[in-house]
Amino acid sequence: MITFDDISFKYKKLKINLEELYSSLKISTLQLELKNLESIASKEDFWKNIEMKSILKTIKSISNTIKIYNDISFSLKDISEFLNIAIDDNDYSMIDDIFKNIQIVEKKIEDQTISTLFSYQYDKNNAIITLHAGSGGKDAQDWTQMLYRMYTRWAEFKKFKISVISFLDGEEAGLKSISLTIIGQNAYGLLKSEVGVHRLIRISPFDSSGQRHTSFASVEVVPEIDDDIIIDIKDTDLKIDTFRASGAGGQHINKTESAVRIVHIPTGITVSCQTQRSQGKNKSTCLKVLKSKLFEIKQQKNLEKIEDIKGFKKEISWGSQIRSYTFMPYTLVKDHRTNYEEGNISSIMDGNIDGFIKAYLKKEKIK
Repeated sequence: MITFDDISFKYKKLKINLEELYSSLKISTLQLELKNLESIASKEDFWKNIEMKSILKTIKSISNTIKIYNDISFSLKDISEFLNIAIDDNDYSMIDDIFKNIQIVEKKIEDQTISTLFSYQYDKNNAIITLHAGSGGKDAQDWTQMLYRMYTRWAEFKKFKISVISFLDGEEAGLKSISLTIIGQNAYGLLKSEVGVHRLIRISPFDSSGQRHTSFASVEVVPEIDDDIIIDIKDTDLKIDTFRASGAGGQHINKTESAVRIVHIPTGITVSCQTQRSQGKNKSTCLKVLKSKLFEIKQQKNLEKIEDIKGFKKEISWGSQIRSYTFMPYTLVKDHRTNYEEGNISSIMDGNIDGFIKAYLKKEKIK
């Protein structure tokens, strides 16, 4: 049974955590920066400023961070008031509601604490995530679809938006590949921990003899870059094809070749888009995704020019996995980079992957 002492202890701990979050987020510094940027944006000639988009984006980001912190602070004050009333009146009927609100605030503080671990310039950007089935046949394609569901459920918990760019159905089940944009603040900073090969071990539903199978899928994540970032790509380095888009299972086939596929010849990177109504919009989306991928590779490899990227290919198979998901003979999800693991695999597949994300970000921060 939860007591007033239990709740009082949790409240005091949360208050300390909130003070630490205030320092970690540098709220006082952000408030001064916001005031300065808003002063610049209020000037008559601001719309002629070449950095206008960047400034407005920064204002939005800072405002959002401050708002989230203030909302948490107000929620904690409400909890304090209700707790004092309940204790003064010796009203135990309020305990459950107060405890639930404490858990909500606890989760919000934890989420914001994770954001303080970000160090990359583009961590706050939207994320473009691409899943590819690896070795394992139908199981790998089914596994790719399971991962797609896991990430979409995670995004829904975060109240992020999801926009599918392209997909390729499996031969009998699942997906051969799928690309989507996760739209929300810090989406890339959170999802960059998922880059790599994910291994599944289970009794295959496609094997009538009930044998255990191992299958693989790769996860690529890049930040969606802003339009004001110039990426110089030569037209001669691009091979552009068009094809007819189709829905799930090959249904709803378009009568026109509106889907677009672009291959960047020097690197072999291929992107496609089939979800927009016009060929022009699909091509525009393709180029945006391609530029984001090339830009991220350039940044990570510390290259001076896009032309310095000579090739980019990873094997999606045994020995290259970053995380293993074991359904049989026991249930366990283990990240091989951090050694963080969880036994509730159903919860993980429902999108509860923040534990893995936090463990990765903490390890990277220490480096």
